[in-house]
This record gives sequence, C-alpha cells and structure tokens, in this order.
Amino acid sequence: MICAGLDVGSRTIAFVLLDDGEVLELSVIDTGVKPLERCRQLLKGKSYQRLMVTGYGRHLVAPALSGDAVSEIGAYAAGAWRLYPDCGTVIDIGGQDSKVIRLDAGGAVQKFEMNDRCAAGTGKFLEVMAATLETDIAAFGGLAQNAAKSVSINSLCTVFAESEVVSLIGRGEDAAAIAMALHQAVVSRIAGMVRRVGVREKVVFAGGAARNQCLVQLLAGKLGVAIAVPDEPQTVGALGAALLAARRKDTASNVSF
Repeated sequence: MICAGLDVGSRTIAFVLLDDGEVLELSVIDTGVKPLERCRQLLKGKSYQRLMVTGYGRHLVAPALSGDAVSEIGAYAAGAWRLYPDCGTVIDIGGQDSKVIRLDAGGAVQKFEMNDRCAAGTGKFLEVMAATLETDIAAFGGLAQNAAKSVSINSLCTVFAESEVVSLIGRGEDAAAIAMALHQAVVSRIAGMVRRVGVREKVVFAGGAARNQCLVQLLAGKLGVAIAVPDEPQTVGALGAALLAARRKDTASNVSF
C-alpha cells in the first residue's frame, strides 16, 4: 500500500511517500504564505491510497486534500521509532514550537511537553537572533562555535533577548560570543523540558534545528547523553504521518494529484 505523509510546519513542509513501509520519495520545501497550494504542488503527479497530515497546518490541509490529521506528538514518535527502534526520547525544535516526547520500550508515547505559546527556544527565535547579528541561520551555529569567550543572555523572550543582543553589540561584544550565549539559552530551556519529561535513551533530535551542530553538541553536553540526528531530520514528522496512515484500518481509496 502506498501512503503519503505531510508535515505542514510554520517554516517548511515535508513530504514522504511510502510503499509498504519503504520510502519512495521525500522532499522539503518552504511553507510560504499559501501552504495548501504548496502541498498541492508536492502531491502533483503522485498516486497513493492514504494521506496523513501533521504539523500546525494539518487542520487546513487534511480536509482539503481528503486526508486525515494526526498530532505532531504522534507523528514524531512514530517517525523517530521507525528510524531508531531503541529511541526513548524525541526532541524537536520547530519554527514556532518545541517539543520533547518520551517513549516506552514499545515506541508508545509515555509523556511529552510542548512549548507552543511563545517563540522562546524555537527556530523562529534563532532566526530572529541570527538576523540581529547579520548572520544567515545556516551559519549561526558555526558562528557560535567560534566563540573565544562567554557572555550572558538573561531572557529567552524574543523581544527582550533581541534588545539584550543590541545592547551587547553596543558594548563591543564579539558576535560569536553573543551567538554562543543565545545557543546556550535555547539549550538550557530544552534541557529543562527534557528533565521534566524524563530523559530515556536513546535521544533523537529531529527537525530543522537538528542540522545545527552547535545545538546538538551543547544538548549532548547538557544532558550527559549521546544524541542521534537522522540523515533527514526535517522529514521525521512526515515519515511518522505516512507510517500512521498505513496503520489505519479503514478502507483505503486511490488518490491521484
């Protein structure tokens, strides 16, 4: 059975196509201002029996494309478990939220915590701070790793933190040191979420922020555990959505776009 998974995030849309559990295709594009149209583009020319949609845009996209919706918690748990059958904890730093999920020995969700009320500790926070330091987000982690000294950031509120960054720049502090302080602040927040949920190895870091090696290294050091990063960390949620579509017991129907 061919199943499709879409993860409609605030910054990107990930797509995975599965045939009896084997990945046929995967891709990631920017969400833009018309996510439904972007999803239609991704599905154009594809044939599948079932579609499952996750992410913040799932309630917009799923009914419009005759698909079903599933929470990001369930999708990321399923995707991470497929990639790492010994996975015990999933971390995702998304564009507008961050989440930590603890799994039991069979891959079921035991407990989770999600920050979706403000941008603190999210990908959006990192993007704003990178822009304030006139650095591309892709190079932000590398800049932080070049820090030769440490400074402090007292707030993770995007507005207040940006003001602190501007003040530090005005004092002549090095951009690399400021970038490291921002990374450390994000890691402290995520580590707190992990400890409240209860860390269980193996720890898997998914989502676009997992491409930031500075975050990966700081998180591993803060938690005192090794962290696994998938080859395609941005597609973990879409993979999980496709896997959950395949598990549904209702009658499948052929769909082509």
